[in-house]
Amino acid sequence: MNKQSQDMRYLTFALGKGRLASQALELLEQIGITCEEMKDKDSRKLIFVNEDLKLRFFLAKGPDVPTYVEYGAADIGVVGSDTILEENRRVYEVLDLGFGKCRMCVCGPVSAKKLLQHHEMIRVATKYPKIAKDYFYNQKHQTVDIIKLNGSVELGPIVGLSDVIVDIVETGSTLKENGLEVLEEICPLSARMIVNQVSMKMEAERIREILQALKSTKQR
Repeated sequence: MNKQSQDMRYLTFALGKGRLASQALELLEQIGITCEEMKDKDSRKLIFVNEDLKLRFFLAKGPDVPTYVEYGAADIGVVGSDTILEENRRVYEVLDLGFGKCRMCVCGPVSAKKLLQHHEMIRVATKYPKIAKDYFYNQKHQTVDIIKLNGSVELGPIVGLSDVIVDIVETGSTLKENGLEVLEEICPLSARMIVNQVSMKMEAERIREILQALKSTKQR
């Protein structure tokens, strides 16, 4: 990518902390977008800069990424599609990055399967109340009592708090260890790139250049 002129504004990326951020940075490196400062694991910096390309990066908790992007504190965000669905922010989802693949599922003990077929009132524990509500109310037309949890939702059915859970499933081994299984799949998930609506117009050329470069790496 060309070196940007001095009077250009910074293009800011918000990356979901953890594995998602590492994979996003690896992908960006393939198209020549690097940020050496971020490789310093001991750094206490909150914002990392690539002066040559006029780019800034910061790490944020997954659920906060769409908020930063909606309000223009970041032009571009990288976050899981589960977070995009749950947060429901006014942002453009522009690219499926193809990593961080998993599924959003309804899980529980095998005995709970019949509760999902008879449309009776059940209790659902989840970190994703919006996704759960949308699935049960709008797709299954089943009335449910949704209980929001922040920690290990697998505990819900085990301790009798809920009949089933709605959660992300990667391998399913945690479920199996706790006597639970996938009962229904809601949707596939993966890492996505989102863009602020104003930035999409004001920085259209630079953003389009990044998107095209990322798409071409995926096609290789």
